[in-house]
Amino acid sequence: MKRLLFLVLCLLITLPAFASTQSGNFTWKFDLSEHQSQKDVKLWIPYPISNAEQLISQLEWNGNYAEAAVYTERTFGVPMLYVRWPEGIKQRHLTFTFHAERQEQIRREFPQTESAYDPHDFALYLAPTTLGPVTGDVKKLADEITAGKTGIHEKAQAVYEWTVENTYRDPETRGCGLGDVTSLLRRPGGKCADISSIYVALARAAGVPTREILGIRTGKKSTQDVTKWQHCWAEFFLPGYGWVPVDPADVRKAMLKQKLKLNDPKVAELREYYWGGVDQYRIRLSEGRDLELNPPQHGPAINYLMYPFAQVGGETLDWLDPETFKYTITWNQ
Repeated sequence: MKRLLFLVLCLLITLPAFASTQSGNFTWKFDLSEHQSQKDVKLWIPYPISNAEQLISQLEWNGNYAEAAVYTERTFGVPMLYVRWPEGIKQRHLTFTFHAERQEQIRREFPQTESAYDPHDFALYLAPTTLGPVTGDVKKLADEITAGKTGIHEKAQAVYEWTVENTYRDPETRGCGLGDVTSLLRRPGGKCADISSIYVALARAAGVPTREILGIRTGKKSTQDVTKWQHCWAEFFLPGYGWVPVDPADVRKAMLKQKLKLNDPKVAELREYYWGGVDQYRIRLSEGRDLELNPPQHGPAINYLMYPFAQVGGETLDWLDPETFKYTITWNQ
C-alpha cells in the first residue's frame, strides 16, 4: 500500500500543470432601426469556431431579418454570420449568442533543432498586406533586428523583443488601431492592432511565417459589457512545432496601466509570459487582412473582421460610432 501511495505521489508531482480556463456566454445585440427604411441593410459578424484552445457551442441568432446564414471567406477561411434586411423594413433587430470556453495557451517546449520547411507552403503568412509591407524600410529594419540570428525561432524572438522595447501603447488611438505599419515605424504608438501589425510585418520581412489573431476579451466578472473589448495578438509558425502565440501589445498595455518602465522586474515577467503564451481571457474570432466578405461587401477590401461590419444602401457604417452603429456585446458567467 505504501509503495502504491508513493507511486501515485510521484505521478502527481511529474504531471504538468493544467492550463487555466475561462468560460461563459456572449450576447451580441444589434439595433439598426434608425437608418433609412428605403435602403437595404447588410450586416457581417465575426463567427467564432472551436479549435485546440477554445470550445464554442450553443450558437443562436434571432431577429426580424429577411436572411441570415453563416458563410466563409475564401482566402483565410474566415467564417461570418451574414444578416440582411431588405428595403422597407423600419425595425431591424438581431441577437447573437454563444457559449465560449477558452484555455490558456502555452507553447514554449521548443525543439532543439528546427525542421526544414518550404516557404511556398506558407506564402500567405509571408506576404505583404495593404497596410503591412515587407519590403523597403520594413525589410531594412527587419534585417537589422535579426542580424546574426539563425532559424525561425531566433528571428521571431528578436522581432518580439524589439517590438516590446520600441513601441508604446497610445490610449488616444481609436478602437484597436488600423495597423498602418509604414506610419507606425515613424511613430510607433497605438493599440493592439498597431503593435501586432508591426510585429507581423517585421517578422514576415525576416522570413518568419506570421499571422494576426483577431478576437475579443472575455469578462472576469459575472456580467460585464465587453462591447469595446476587442483584442488581437500574433502567432508565428515554427517548423516541426506549430503555431506559437506572442502578444507584445499586452506587455505594453500592462506597462501603461501599471506605469512600469522597461527595466522593471514585472516587465521582465510579462515579456517572458507573452513570448509563447497568452491568457485564457480572450476568444479568437478571425484572422487575415484585406478581406472580401461573403457575400461580398460593396467597395474595397476591409482591413480586418474583428468588429461587426455593416452597410446601409452600400455605404459602410462606422463600427466605432455608437450613434450610427448601435450594438452591445455582453459577457455572462
